Amino acid sequence: MSGAVSAFASWDSFYVIVGSAAGALIGLQFVVMTLIAGRPRVPAPEAGAAFATPTIVHFSAVLLLSALLRAPWPATGIAAVVGGGFGLAGVGDTATVARRMRKQTAYRPQFEDWLCHLVLPLVAYGGIGLSALAAGFYTREALFGFASGALLLLFTGIHNAWDAVTWHVFVEPPNTDAKGSNREIR
Repeated sequence: MSGAVSAFASWDSFYVIVGSAAGALIGLQFVVMTLIAGRPRVPAPEAGAAFATPTIVHFSAVLLLSALLRAPWPATGIAAVVGGGFGLAGVGDTATVARRMRKQTAYRPQFEDWLCHLVLPLVAYGGIGLSALAAGFYTREALFGFASGALLLLFTGIHNAWDAVTWHVFVEPPNTDAKGSNREIR
């Protein structure tokens, strides 16, 4: 079992880099959302719950997974159980995102939205869960599965954050009154 536990140690630099990137991107997403919030627009909180919140969840999941896999677990079984719960929670959260995407009316999701907000996160969280199941028997391969899931969530989050920002900047019309001037929404 000590060989399996030491296999986790060889991933130290990977999770330090990926976890740090996720943490920095969480902060950057808050800065961007703060800047966009000052722009006059039609409020659509249900769209935020469907599209913006999952992005923060993915970045946070990568940060948490990176921390969990760097914890000094005494055996791989404990890490596998934690990873399995993590993957299962992510699949459940992705189901909630699907419901929110269908329910919101501010924006009609396109193929790319379904792919990047639903399918890819589902693959990532499912892969993490399956890797947890395999960790006891195929530790090395499971660690690659965890890493692949973390990277997929990180890059999906980057795509979704960029997509949201560009939509707000280039597509979403500002809220204007009948004279064409911007008005504050309170």
